[in-house]
Amino acid sequence: MHTAIKNSLLALAFFANTGIASRAIAGGQPTGIWLDHTGRGAVQISDCGGNLCGRIVWIKDRKNGSVCGTQVIGDAKPIAGGKWDGGWILDVDDDRKYKVEITPLSNGNLQVMGYMGSKMLSETMIWTRAPTDTKTCA
Repeated sequence: MHTAIKNSLLALAFFANTGIASRAIAGGQPTGIWLDHTGRGAVQISDCGGNLCGRIVWIKDRKNGSVCGTQVIGDAKPIAGGKWDGGWILDVDDDRKYKVEITPLSNGNLQVMGYMGSKMLSETMIWTRAPTDTKTCA
């Protein structure tokens, strides 16, 4: 068997056995309202012409209400394995955009990875679904 094919099959078997591959595929859709990893805000992720976009729709601290409605995710495109990539995410604390990869997880959470150039320079956050009775500001 060709070495590259053998290595690919071994990698696939490893991911299948550890559940990494199935976590992304079985995770569902990333659309909806999500509480960010800090619990200080919520983002509504929507389908925008086949890509994902997201806006801030809830803020815990009302003095930061001016960011309500701000678009913080844009142009994330669907890729293999149930992930979205190639878009951007805005860090409202420092007003900087980063590349973003979004992965729905099998436990119902959302993995959001912001990165600069290479995914080796990244920050991974876990977002949770907002309660259905979340009062939005937008």
